[in-house]
Amino acid sequence: MIEARHLRVLRAVASTGSFSAAGRELGCTQPAVSQQMKALEASVGTPLLVRTGREMRLTQAGEALVRHAAGILAGLTAAEEEVAAIAGLRAGRVRLVSFPSGSSTLVPTALAALRAAHPGTRVFLEEAEPPKSVELLREGDCDVALAFRYEGAAGVGEWDDLVVRPLLTDRLVALVPERHRLARTGGDGSVAIGELAREPWIAGCPRCRGQLVEVCEGAGFTPRIDFATDDYPAVVGLVGAGLGVAVLPQLAVESVRPRGARVVALEPEVRREIVALTLPDLAQVPAVRATLDELARAAAGQSAGH
Repeated sequence: MIEARHLRVLRAVASTGSFSAAGRELGCTQPAVSQQMKALEASVGTPLLVRTGREMRLTQAGEALVRHAAGILAGLTAAEEEVAAIAGLRAGRVRLVSFPSGSSTLVPTALAALRAAHPGTRVFLEEAEPPKSVELLREGDCDVALAFRYEGAAGVGEWDDLVVRPLLTDRLVALVPERHRLARTGGDGSVAIGELAREPWIAGCPRCRGQLVEVCEGAGFTPRIDFATDDYPAVVGLVGAGLGVAVLPQLAVESVRPRGARVVALEPEVRREIVALTLPDLAQVPAVRATLDELARAAAGQSAGH
């Protein structure tokens, strides 16, 4: 019989490449890791690891077992959490991964409401942009991933194996220095992105950067990107210093104070869909379900404030 603790150790060995590194990651000794791997190999009746120099290499059987481990462990977590809730244990643990502008806007409101309603639930927050956040979810390293994708972009079916909870639609806006010729565009006015064709650009995260280039090329020009950074406050600071212009999601702009910069509506309108993702088994876990509900409520409040 395959035990869950042995699968967790196997995944750690596979990801770190050695028994000692796996032991450090799991908080146990190297001999303990070795013993558990021997027990797992005895259970399945075939070698799972081969030592090559200083590292451990998976056999074909080991690769197959690691491939199935994330789904098996997610299913076990779902079962444990649901049984605990039925038994009256009003506690839970949720590992949440979010992109930065979601972490500073939607997540605080959602987690405050979750703590008020379920004070025994613990949430661990980590930041990662999609597609990395989605990879963490599929690999069993988080329970909920806050992610986004741009409307009309390729890969519409990329989340077909996941439970998708739509949260809100976020539009892109232009950010220009406050003394820029277009800074006074206000009210219902908007700026065609082609009007910024000759400007130096500050680009954001890799996915946003790719979307920027695609939109600009659709308008007939290729943006001259002078600076690129994943840090939204840095983007705003660079624009505020007069070093260029940027296009950011509105949610990102709302998460920072744009000193020295002005927000301008953009044409053509470009939007991104923000969602919460989880695995089908985990969607039945009470703590995960409550987290999804609070994220949806926070997004509804965010949308009403736009």
